[in-house]
Amino acid sequence: MQELSTSDTINAHASALKALAGAHPIRVLVVDDEPGILTYITRILAKAGYETAVADNARDGLHKASTEGVFDLLVTDLRMPKMEGDELAFYVRRVQPGIKVLYVTGFSIQLFEEHDALREDEAFLDKPFNVKGLLEAISQLLWDHTHPPAASAASH
Repeated sequence: MQELSTSDTINAHASALKALAGAHPIRVLVVDDEPGILTYITRILAKAGYETAVADNARDGLHKASTEGVFDLLVTDLRMPKMEGDELAFYVRRVQPGIKVLYVTGFSIQLFEEHDALREDEAFLDKPFNVKGLLEAISQLLWDHTHPPAASAASH
């Protein structure tokens, strides 16, 4: 079986999300203190059909979660200055209890040293990651599958 190219992967994801758009756009809050990673994630998600909001620090991310409506997913770096991603997730859940969380990190060992286990609505993705890995991790969190469901089966 031939592997899909990066653009094919993004386009397939975008087509599935477009078919789901009748319900509401899937909203993702992306928080990372590294500008290159923040831009990379945001571009992939926008091309794949997600509606994104971005923050380059946890405080700004918490502000956006409190003021910019409901988000389906928080994608956050684990290690950031002043407030780490797991602390951010804790506070975001106070204002948005149903939000799911994807930690993108180069420090997954730290995540498990500080927590016995991830919550049911959390996952992590090790840096560096590729387009396919990011989109599959997000789909797994949102739909319990590595790609968005067909529009007729959609419920999240």
